[in-house]
Amino acid sequence: MASANRSVRARQSAALLLLGGGLAAAIFAAGSGRLERADFVFKNGTEVQSLDPATVTGVPEGRVIRMIFEGLCITHPETLEPIPGVAESWEISPDGKTYTFTLRDDARWSNGDPVTAFDFEWSLRRMLHPVTAAEYAYQLWYIRGARAYTHMPEDLLYTDNLVHSVWLEEQEESSTPETVRLRMGLTGYLLEDIEETLAPGLRDEEERALSVGSTVEAGGAFVDFSDSEGIQLHYHSPITGTVTATNEELAGDVKGLLEDAYEAGWILELECPRQELERALAEGALLEGPEFRAEVVEAENRLAIRAEDERTLEIGLNDPTAFFLNLMAFYPTFPIHRPSFEAAAASGDENSWLEPQNLVTNGPYTVDFRRVNDRIRCLKSPTYWDADEVAFETVDILAVEHTVTGMNLYLTGECDWLETTPPSLIPRLMGREDFQPSAYLGTYYYRVNVNRPPFDDPRVRRALALSIDRAAICKNISRAGEIPAFSFVPPGMPGYSGIEMERPDHEDPAEGYKLRLAEAKRLLQEAGYGEGGKEMPTIELLYNTNETHKDIAEVLADTWKRELGLNAKHLNQEWKVYLDTQRTISFDVSRSAWIGDYLDANTFLDMWVTDGENNRTGWGNPRYDELISLAAKEPDKAKRLEHLQAAEALLMEELPILPIYFYVTKNMVNPRLGGFYENMLDEHYPKFWYWMDDAELEAKRGSRTDEWTEVEAAGPKEGLYSPAERRRRAEAGR
Repeated sequence: MASANRSVRARQSAALLLLGGGLAAAIFAAGSGRLERADFVFKNGTEVQSLDPATVTGVPEGRVIRMIFEGLCITHPETLEPIPGVAESWEISPDGKTYTFTLRDDARWSNGDPVTAFDFEWSLRRMLHPVTAAEYAYQLWYIRGARAYTHMPEDLLYTDNLVHSVWLEEQEESSTPETVRLRMGLTGYLLEDIEETLAPGLRDEEERALSVGSTVEAGGAFVDFSDSEGIQLHYHSPITGTVTATNEELAGDVKGLLEDAYEAGWILELECPRQELERALAEGALLEGPEFRAEVVEAENRLAIRAEDERTLEIGLNDPTAFFLNLMAFYPTFPIHRPSFEAAAASGDENSWLEPQNLVTNGPYTVDFRRVNDRIRCLKSPTYWDADEVAFETVDILAVEHTVTGMNLYLTGECDWLETTPPSLIPRLMGREDFQPSAYLGTYYYRVNVNRPPFDDPRVRRALALSIDRAAICKNISRAGEIPAFSFVPPGMPGYSGIEMERPDHEDPAEGYKLRLAEAKRLLQEAGYGEGGKEMPTIELLYNTNETHKDIAEVLADTWKRELGLNAKHLNQEWKVYLDTQRTISFDVSRSAWIGDYLDANTFLDMWVTDGENNRTGWGNPRYDELISLAAKEPDKAKRLEHLQAAEALLMEELPILPIYFYVTKNMVNPRLGGFYENMLDEHYPKFWYWMDDAELEAKRGSRTDEWTEVEAAGPKEGLYSPAERRRRAEAGR
């Protein structure tokens, strides 16, 4: 029986249809009018950047990749616990540092090839490879040897012994055409094995100091490491030459060298006859970068990702990592089809493997076609190991940025799921059964380019942060119950409480905001701006195309001008251009959002380490880096969280970011859809989706105890279930 709290049925289109968006939706629908409607259609918000799991970072890309690829694990659609994907099982060693995955023997690529442990070994190595330039490569640095693997340049020369591995780089200038000048240093692999407090010294084996003009012999020492008890280790040169330069700014310990082993960590430069270099290469004492990686690093299993056979993959970690299985369910770690990738590279068109007619996938769906700025159509893959449990034969993914257009597509039955809704409509949507906002593990914020004055001054950044009227933004713009954010890590993280920025406050929110404005003005004056001080340069606020982002940028620009006397303007860029601008830190302040990759505070904090791939602010703090490193190694859960909280306190003290609010989900979902659950990651796997029949839909409605408004549920009244579920229902007489 239906809940007593059910209210009168709402008409879908008459009450909400928006004329401007309705016209756009009609044009969009007409453009695809000759196309048979897919079993399920959803709006993805933007045109995806790529379908290569290793190279993308966006939420829209993740939705598509989860459809067409599958990792060792996936997450449970409701609890988010890691569950088997391509791996049918796994074992974890007693010390928590070794994971052994057993793959399914019926896992297949869409072309029929078996999915093997070797596919995962190669794909994970590719993700870590510097040539791939994967922004999420750092997520795998919990794997032993992974960080050094990513940081190792391809264009250097290396000695053939990993234990004593030295790198050499030819310099542009030498004294004569017959000589070559070589810069030398120690590899990250070698430095990782040395006690990090040892101090480097430029001495030969007789402990004589080396300086410009000294001779270094092939096989002779050129650097050593010492502590209070004396010299502990010597490392040797692969060539004979004369010292022409030494690094006057050499780090004072191994830890410092490791921070930039191949650039700032160089030790000395030698000049030698070119034939001396050619001799070392001919004898195999020196190897080209790709050869060293394959024949030494990988051959000696220094990167602890190893396929023992076609069905067994072993991964070794530096330290126990509580969320490692969640990382194996994170889409950048999903495998790609190596033969397709290599065939594309050999053809001269290295991205042709991503074209729909060439794309070989291992997930529940394949790509039928892709129309840029329109849709991606996916077809159920008959070779997927769990195809019998997949209900929908076809799924369309719409590249529609405008929320009003999306809403009208939904209301007119052209779309079944919207990933977000027009902010102006949210008050009218609240309470509908197809719109149920819930907590979402995400933070809306602005990045600040700390390399550009005046944003290099923490007082200026704090003034900007204090002056943001977060409550007004949540009430008047986002409108779905978002929570004003004064920390970066959102609430709801198991065992963790976010550390908020220091600020004046008051029991009356309006009075609290006035106090914060006064403090912001004081800080600007202290920094030399405002009344009687310098004029602040015009601030440019960057955002990507979206009505909400535009509204918030306009409010911030107006607030900073009205309340602080600062000139501000806003700049809108399309998604790909916007991402490039952020990646190169070519902005003043930039609209940003971070959605957690797994349920742990680390996913919000490890990105801010110095030069982190997703940092994109120019900010760094050695103590912050140390705290994140300590947290990664700490086996005690309570102490680990203390390290993370101390790191967040530093982040909120120096404020290279301006937190604004914590997200809630804004999904608008056809009530008939089964297998779709609101969860804190707003992460959904299409293999679980199906259409309920009328009986199941009524049972779901009848189980609700909250206040809600019923809406029409489009779709087949008889439901659309997977083959396996149809058999189960037939056996049960349903």
